[in-house]
Amino acid sequence: MQVSFDRRGFLKMATTACMALAATETQAAWRRTGWKTAIGLNGFQSAGQQYKQTFPIWEILDFAAREGFDGVELVSDWPQGGYPEPTNASRVRALRRLYDAYGLTIFSMQLGADGAFAPDEAIRRDWIHGFRDRVALAKQLGCECLGIWPGGGLRGQTIDQALDRLATSLREAAGIAQDSGILTAFEIEPPFVFNTEDHVRRILSQTAHPNLKAIYDPSHYDLMNGSLGRPHEMLARIGVENIGYLHLTDTDGTLRNGGTSKHLACGDGHAQIGESLRVLREGGFRGWIMIDAWEIPDPYDASRKGLNMVQEAGRRRRG
Repeated sequence: MQVSFDRRGFLKMATTACMALAATETQAAWRRTGWKTAIGLNGFQSAGQQYKQTFPIWEILDFAAREGFDGVELVSDWPQGGYPEPTNASRVRALRRLYDAYGLTIFSMQLGADGAFAPDEAIRRDWIHGFRDRVALAKQLGCECLGIWPGGGLRGQTIDQALDRLATSLREAAGIAQDSGILTAFEIEPPFVFNTEDHVRRILSQTAHPNLKAIYDPSHYDLMNGSLGRPHEMLARIGVENIGYLHLTDTDGTLRNGGTSKHLACGDGHAQIGESLRVLREGGFRGWIMIDAWEIPDPYDASRKGLNMVQEAGRRRRG
């Protein structure tokens, strides 16, 4: 059999092979960071409420799988009711199967923590009891993390008393989660009573538990750092080793009316997201990066922009 030599066809085939090899190498470089990406259901929940849009859960999960996300962070009471009780085996199994069908990990669940620093000891004990149930559920769902948001008022106590009580509760919670192999991470926001860099530091130091970390959200850190567009400066001061996982978003350094730090798609604000990712990469961060599209009108666009920026940063060599 005689084989004819087609120079144009050979060059096309060689170019295709080189492109495939380059794509494989860049994908390998991105994966070597140890970063995993997730969408946050909170972005779709808030956009639906704020802008009267509808986001079917199957559409969101299909999008996440097609775009190459690794996982999802759940939010309570959306899209259909609250988290199931850990003893309700059929509902827990059905919830996990939904995400498994799209090849997505439920990496975390969002939990409120106003009860964790209540002046009334009985309320704090109830919060710990509820947290045990959430840990049991998280373990069944295959979660690696639990996110904690200590919102709520002071209720007649001083900020120092509230911090002391919060630290005591979080220390116990971190130990409970550690026994199940689940990392605990907290996030404070500008509208909270805990809303400064010093508060982040004090929560970490007073809790003094290796299984409690902070969640890095550039929009909140930017406001706590003077709205200068350089949240990575506060990140560096807090220390990458103290970061559990990320809620990655851009910002313009303002508060939304009646809400928290204004979230924008990565690259649409002033927060120098690339610098944050550089600090994290050089600091050896390995873990989950959730693209946070809170109250952004198009959470699909924001999720895609955030994923692209994370992947590009992950491909760059350290140093």
